[in-house]
Amino acid sequence: MKWTKFKIKTVTDAEDVIISFLYDIGLEGAQIEDKVPLTAVEKEQMFVDILPDCPDDDGIAYLSFFVEENEKGELLLNEEITTKEEILEQVEAVLAEIRSFMDIGEGTVTVDETEDIDWINNWKQYFHQFYIDDLLVIPSWEEVKEEDKDKKILHIDPGTAFGTGMHETTQLCIRQLKKHITPETELLDVGTGSGILAIISLMYGIKHAVGTDLDPCAIEATRENMEANGIAPEQFDVMIGNIISEKEVQDKVGYECYDIVVANILADVLVPLTPVIVNQLKPGGIYITSGIINDKEQTVVEAVKAAGLEVLEVTYQGEWVSVTSRKGK
Repeated sequence: MKWTKFKIKTVTDAEDVIISFLYDIGLEGAQIEDKVPLTAVEKEQMFVDILPDCPDDDGIAYLSFFVEENEKGELLLNEEITTKEEILEQVEAVLAEIRSFMDIGEGTVTVDETEDIDWINNWKQYFHQFYIDDLLVIPSWEEVKEEDKDKKILHIDPGTAFGTGMHETTQLCIRQLKKHITPETELLDVGTGSGILAIISLMYGIKHAVGTDLDPCAIEATRENMEANGIAPEQFDVMIGNIISEKEVQDKVGYECYDIVVANILADVLVPLTPVIVNQLKPGGIYITSGIINDKEQTVVEAVKAAGLEVLEVTYQGEWVSVTSRKGK
């Protein structure tokens, strides 16, 4: 499938206004390119594995809008056939209107054709094998080097929905898990996603894992990663539902039957999760949390203490924090 791309050079202050005005003529889903640094809240909400290093903000922004072409090469906008020239005329008219009341910089428009983008395979240029301490994480398109064949190896490919282990919060959790797991460990992974934390724990020898997630895609993502890493189906159960608010999920997960609960989720979710998850922990059980941007550390620590847990350790990597605590015996 081909698309026609309309790319506008403007300034960052005009981004939202231009997007809003062009939405009214049927151009949606703007791709924004600028150098505005992410705020702490945005970083927390994005919670992605790979963030590029960006140069200083220069105030310039590029907004790209994509219009689908049919098999005849005709453009479809608002389900009606149109032309590049007609759309360009509308876009330039909108920009002229906005320019009358605010600075939009150059406000120039370029028009290009583009093919469908293979997002999954494009990850290959960014995602290469790497170590988390003694663990080698490797994608399917790379080979294990001879000198690495005797090491613990996590086989995983990047996808569109879940992480790969590169994010600092995942690595913080892995290091804490390795400190506390034993061959008898029953693990609960809340917000399991692609199942990385549970799968790695099973690779290091725990007895059994249960994962919960809100996204039904977690079932398939976890299954694929289990198969890639030789994890048997009976070793890891995944349940879909909200363990915070759904008693049915809490009952299915079980009470006081986990030696470790790990939750690599946003701080705003950890706060209501913590007093619930205490019920799933065995007496003396360990609660490992991450996904906490540094300015939310105290919020999570207070929530942990309020739930009656003892804080054992707070660890850091980059701007991220992990809080490990223990339930009383």
